[in-house]
Amino acid sequence: MAGDNQTVSEYIVHHLTNLTYGKLPGGYERYDGSVVADGGAWVMAHGGAEAADMGFTAVHVDSMAWSIGLGVLFSALFFRVARKASSGVPSGFVNAVEMIVQFIDNTVRDTFHGRNPLIAPLALTIFVWIFLMNLMDLVPVDIVPELMMLLGVEYQKIVPSTDPNITFGLSIGVLILILFYSIKVKGFGFAKELALNPFNHPVFIPVNLFMEIVGLLAKPFSLALRLFGNMYAGEMIFILIAALFGAGMAWMVPAGILQIGWAIFHILVITLQAFIFMVLTIVYLSMAHEDH
Repeated sequence: MAGDNQTVSEYIVHHLTNLTYGKLPGGYERYDGSVVADGGAWVMAHGGAEAADMGFTAVHVDSMAWSIGLGVLFSALFFRVARKASSGVPSGFVNAVEMIVQFIDNTVRDTFHGRNPLIAPLALTIFVWIFLMNLMDLVPVDIVPELMMLLGVEYQKIVPSTDPNITFGLSIGVLILILFYSIKVKGFGFAKELALNPFNHPVFIPVNLFMEIVGLLAKPFSLALRLFGNMYAGEMIFILIAALFGAGMAWMVPAGILQIGWAIFHILVITLQAFIFMVLTIVYLSMAHEDH
């Protein structure tokens, strides 16, 4: 919480700063007054200013670590369930996983109109992975950063989906699949589709190309920004609530009611955002498989 040594503004900025590793240019003056030697140096950034000055070399270590870790957790849990699955009546966690798999399989059958064995496993991976990343938003905002501070790690954001680098990484992966299957299924017809739609006349080819390419690029942008925007707003509200109580304003509402109320509502947001990303991915890939 925002304590005696931090203003509310400093508290919020600290919680929204990623643990960043990258290269600072030679001659750069750091926060402690030291100067980076000629040729630059690969270091952990101290604060948002140093992270911004690292440019494209900056890597959000916390987002990468948590997203990969949650992906490994998802793979391990589902691998264990797959080994335990039998023809008998499932129970416990196995039953829950089978319900998720069945739900996603039905969604793919209803939404995807082509034939591709990759789509259902892809949809399952997207839904569960994004759900787990979003679920980290329910962890109290001060617990992990405080623990990491004790270990000497100054910054730590544990919700990967509040990092646009992660959401755009996912959406760009979807765009690559869209382009791959559009070319594979439609061949030259894909180029024809871009050039002659919506106006089927050679004179309008430049206009058609502009409109179709913008529409194509809008798909990953909308996927990434929708997920990022909703999760970032949710995280911000949790941080503001924590800052409110840390600033001695808990008298305004009974302690904990705001956190609990928002957490209950946010469970719906977490699940819905994972579902929307999955469904739109299936729809876009279904369109890529449509060969007129």
